[in-house]
Amino acid sequence: MSIIKKTCIVCPIGCHLEAEVSDSGEILSVSGNTCKRGETYIRDEVTNPRRTLTSTVKLTGAKYDKFLPVKTDGAISKGRLFEAMEILSGITVTVPVKRGDVIVENFLGEGVALVAGKTVE
Repeated sequence: MSIIKKTCIVCPIGCHLEAEVSDSGEILSVSGNTCKRGETYIRDEVTNPRRTLTSTVKLTGAKYDKFLPVKTDGAISKGRLFEAMEILSGITVTVPVKRGDVIVENFLGEGVALVAGKTVE
């Protein structure tokens, strides 16, 4: 059995959370949270941590910009971030592109889209 400690980042309170985890990875108890969101946060962090990815991809046809900021419209598995960055290195977008345009649907098969973060004419 182990204790995992995390500071909740869901709201500005920043509760100091503790999760008691069995040797098999089962969460036995959660403490330190002042709301349900904190409990959900630490359970997700222990079992399947996820992050929103922000980065850039190559851009062609623009007068000044060489790169386009992009982000996922939801979180992807933290363990797949390096794989995601490798895929991004092979993506090139041609102008015009508008902020929010979908660059890749169902990115990494995780059910989130990769979207443009800027409008470039």
